[in-house]
Amino acid sequence: MKLSRKLTPVALATTLALSGLAVSTPAVAGLSGNIGVHSKYLLRGIFEENAGTAVQGGIDYSDDSGFYVGYWGSNLGYTYDATGTSPYTSTGFENDFYAGFAGEADGIGYDIGLIQYMYVSVDDSDLTELTASVSMGDGYVGMQYLLTDGWWGNAGDIYWKAGYGFALPKEVGLAFDLGYYTYNDDDNSELGGATTSTSGFRHLNITLSHAVGTTGAEAYLQYTVAGEDRTGADYDDTIVMGLTYGFDL
Repeated sequence: MKLSRKLTPVALATTLALSGLAVSTPAVAGLSGNIGVHSKYLLRGIFEENAGTAVQGGIDYSDDSGFYVGYWGSNLGYTYDATGTSPYTSTGFENDFYAGFAGEADGIGYDIGLIQYMYVSVDDSDLTELTASVSMGDGYVGMQYLLTDGWWGNAGDIYWKAGYGFALPKEVGLAFDLGYYTYNDDDNSELGGATTSTSGFRHLNITLSHAVGTTGAEAYLQYTVAGEDRTGADYDDTIVMGLTYGFDL
């Protein structure tokens, strides 16, 4: 779950509610960074990449043409050794490298890019995803299309997302975000479980956010109505809270 900098409370709530591996580009041209501490790392509504405290952060560059490039990382609460013969002794770490192009035409924003996921101590997970989204005002729709096979997906899996955020009194931001999956059921040999569903509801996130005084930091509270995975297994609703800070470099 990568966070962009210089976001209003509404935009921050919308970005936070994307829940995992969702890229949002810097708001203005230049070099920026971000860091956050979260009660857990929830991946697209149902999988806890870290059930304990997650420390996440990244760096972004964008220019006036709309081109952007960046890096984002997070500690994980698990590890995975595909061989089973020499299990890792430490938990994993996620590295996301991404680039793309964003702009606006006639009041409609657009963004298209690529994400390369690279993991430490988590085998068969270095996959590539194509991202695309459009936005108008405080609403957006988008998709993330998996291009490669691995432990957590088949090439052709699509994560669909949509949401809307708005401001409440006292500078509180409120956002609603929906996630849905369509699955390629032609399972690859590395996939961590057989696919029995062609599609499924993944989550509805409801997020409140507020600036922390004049520090530049933002606090948020997110309630996730959880859906099901590719096997049709249901997941419990959960709450995530955290503190984020974006800055210029």
